[in-house]
Amino acid sequence: MPSAKPGSKYFPLFQHLKRQRGERVSLTFAQIEAILGQPLPRSARRAKAFWSNRAHGGLQAEAWLEAGFETQEVDLRGRRIEWARPVQRYVVHRESGVVRWNADMVRALRRHLGADQAGLAEVLGVRQQTISEWETGLYVPSRSRSKHLSLIAERAGFPLEGDSSLRD
Repeated sequence: MPSAKPGSKYFPLFQHLKRQRGERVSLTFAQIEAILGQPLPRSARRAKAFWSNRAHGGLQAEAWLEAGFETQEVDLRGRRIEWARPVQRYVVHRESGVVRWNADMVRALRRHLGADQAGLAEVLGVRQQTISEWETGLYVPSRSRSKHLSLIAERAGFPLEGDSSLRD
């Protein structure tokens, strides 16, 4: 499900971050290089942009974003990076006892599962485009899909009570 690919240079970093249970992770460049089993590129030591949270175009960013973290602090002098789990906020609405899923909830569940849009689409038996349309608010899941999403959420330990603020 993740877009961080086995065999890629940054896959070991993805795996390391994915195993972390805390809300924040701080690593030195030396620790990151030990995890990767190779040196960081020169740009990692010279430019904060290397550590940006861009979703496309940076294999290194995919590693921490797919693991559920965002870069919070870049200390080039101290050669240290700090990542944190982003706060996900959503409001749970029920209609006749059924949770009505909105864009924020679908995105938060997907991230909680550690899945990309294609992975969640596969689990639900829908197209990746459908997940994208739900996450952008173009459409909302039908009542039957909402029930299916709620079942998946329950099994994954995803909170569905009232107003929620969580770290996924």
